[in-house]
Amino acid sequence: MAGQLKEVRNRIKSVQNTQQITKAMKMVSAAKLRKAQEGIVQMRPYARKLQELLSNIVSGSDGNIGMSLASERPVEKVLMIVITSDRGLCGAYNANIIKLAKATINEKYSAQQAKGNVEIWAIGKKGYEHFLKSKFNVDARFKDIFLHLNFEGVQECAQAAVKAFAKGEYDRVELVYSEFRNAATQRFVVERFLPIPKVESKEGDKKSDFIFEPDRERLVAELMPKILNTQLYKAALDGNASEHGARMTAMDKATENANELLKSLKISYNRARQAAITTELTEIVSGAAALQG
Repeated sequence: MAGQLKEVRNRIKSVQNTQQITKAMKMVSAAKLRKAQEGIVQMRPYARKLQELLSNIVSGSDGNIGMSLASERPVEKVLMIVITSDRGLCGAYNANIIKLAKATINEKYSAQQAKGNVEIWAIGKKGYEHFLKSKFNVDARFKDIFLHLNFEGVQECAQAAVKAFAKGEYDRVELVYSEFRNAATQRFVVERFLPIPKVESKEGDKKSDFIFEPDRERLVAELMPKILNTQLYKAALDGNASEHGARMTAMDKATENANELLKSLKISYNRARQAAITTELTEIVSGAAALQG
């Protein structure tokens, strides 16, 4: 009986120690989330307006201004930029992104994958490790971007993708990431990066009429790379905020589960203790009765 009590006490202590860790991780993630959330909330309207502007310019062009980054061509080679996290303990966050990336490859690019023409640029160590282990064609150049997340680091990745597309190394570039909604909710999306998508005009829509200064060619050539840099940076900020939100939620749930487990263990401990006391009392009474007899 004493051994059983000791075992339960050790389990209670172990769960309490784990609960302290999950509480601390929740607090750290909450602090990081506030900063990450401010960054994406401020960036999102700016990035959305730039993307809308570029898509409208591309849609309104006559096709003769040399916009190679918007040119559609047969899809033979595909690049997937997959944004995950560097660390785990964030629920199903990384698993959902990886699952979406694989589903996209299977549904849209299975023929290209069969020929070995699908390459993955992993931003975040978890995605890189998984795709490497799964024998995908994965590039490690940008996996450490989240170690020091800044615009310059993301810009390097965006420009590398732009140059590769312009050279014809890839015919389609897709982004797979998590769009931050709130601490408990993320939306996992696949978004086309290149070629730049055109806005489909509906019947009756008024065509955008822009006055260009300087001329359209120079303006578009200057705008395109900058807007693409911003688009990828926004996706990275979304992923960063989503990671901290998912981790905070996961650690909060783990703390609640630890509370439930502690209640159950304490009940078990009290029952075992009462049983031990009852046994001792029975032995004492039996001994006293034997002496009297």
